[in-house]
Amino acid sequence: MLSALVPIFRTPDLRRKILIVLGILVLYRFGATLPSPGVNFRNVSECVDDLANGANADVYSLINMFSGGALLQLSVFAIGIMPYITASIIVQLLMVVIPRFETLRKEGQAGQAKITQYTRYLTVALALLQATAIVAMASRGSLLQGCTKPILDKTDIFSLIVIVITMTAGAVLVMWFGELITERGIGNGMSLLIFAGIASRLPADGQNILQSQGGLTFGLVLFAVFLIIIAVVFVEQGQRRVPVQYAKRMVGRKMYGGSSTYLPLKVNTAGVIPVIFASSLLYLPQLIIQLVSGGQSTAGWVQWIQTNLVNPGSWVHIAVYFALIIFFTYFYVAITFNPEERADEMKKFGGFIPGIRPGKPTADYLNYVLQRITLPGSLYLGIIAILPNLFIELTGSGSNMSNLPFGGTMVLIIVVVALDTTKQIESQLMQRNYEGFLK
Repeated sequence: MLSALVPIFRTPDLRRKILIVLGILVLYRFGATLPSPGVNFRNVSECVDDLANGANADVYSLINMFSGGALLQLSVFAIGIMPYITASIIVQLLMVVIPRFETLRKEGQAGQAKITQYTRYLTVALALLQATAIVAMASRGSLLQGCTKPILDKTDIFSLIVIVITMTAGAVLVMWFGELITERGIGNGMSLLIFAGIASRLPADGQNILQSQGGLTFGLVLFAVFLIIIAVVFVEQGQRRVPVQYAKRMVGRKMYGGSSTYLPLKVNTAGVIPVIFASSLLYLPQLIIQLVSGGQSTAGWVQWIQTNLVNPGSWVHIAVYFALIIFFTYFYVAITFNPEERADEMKKFGGFIPGIRPGKPTADYLNYVLQRITLPGSLYLGIIAILPNLFIELTGSGSNMSNLPFGGTMVLIIVVVALDTTKQIESQLMQRNYEGFLK
């Protein structure tokens, strides 16, 4: 393995990109542990430790996962990357609804720059909204339920505004970090930031399992992780290769085309976006309850939401989570892969699928194949995501086991991001040395 890493650092350009990524990730983790001004970091840390074994650990493990523990610590990067991800999804949805965005997407680089600018503006607005909600919950004592210690030194309006502005600026800085990694580093910047946040929690969470559940349970968890990783890698590498034949054509005195290739359609075309979006959507009911009533209301609808939608061991929660993942998988694939555009591109360059006429029949065939392979891909995402929830319900382990660090969404994101980054590194090496990263 070490010999495989040598070509990376022998290539100056690739070495520079790797060092940029590592440097930004170090800065990101530093900001995730730096408390915001006016936050009592000692009291927050003690309350978070108490919550790890509390009844509400399931809720906070969900909202705290993508920030690498920064959210509940009210650090500078407490908001994390979620506003940018949400803004990107909203802008992609608007491309389908608003013709103006669709026109910008077809304008090439200039249109894409305009779309990126709109995404940034929306990110700032969402970050400001989320920071205001979190600070309001912290000042009312509903963020860390059961915590009797003050987590904010001052609750006057000026101090609260300072904390909100700090968190919003931190979210904007995280967005810039992600774009910088994508532009000057290697890999997808947003995915790598999420990867860094999740991976930073694994040692501490693994130690908690070892101390609280014993060595046998810890060994079983590691074995289950190994099986999940094998399944994730197998499905992520799976693809349906649609054969494409290019007709011969004369350009001047040279003949082009006549070659056979294929169009790869991944089984999991949507990646981890459906899981992230479904998780965020399931958290909204709990957030609304805490903002409206501080989470202390005894109303019937509040109790029903807490029992069925918030509790990860509830069959209603599991069914809704699974259904949302399937829905968002189909929806995201539909807005990111356009069979008609692919068919028009193939027709433009003289390509065709053997046995299928160019034009609309080709688009219909690609849509048929895509729908067939999206079903197992959505089921795979749903099953991987609800594994910890099923474990809680079937074994009755309680909320303490809902924070399994190696289960479901965490393993899925880590493996997918690692595979994509490795492929990009290998592609960079192949361009320069014709020698891959994994020999």
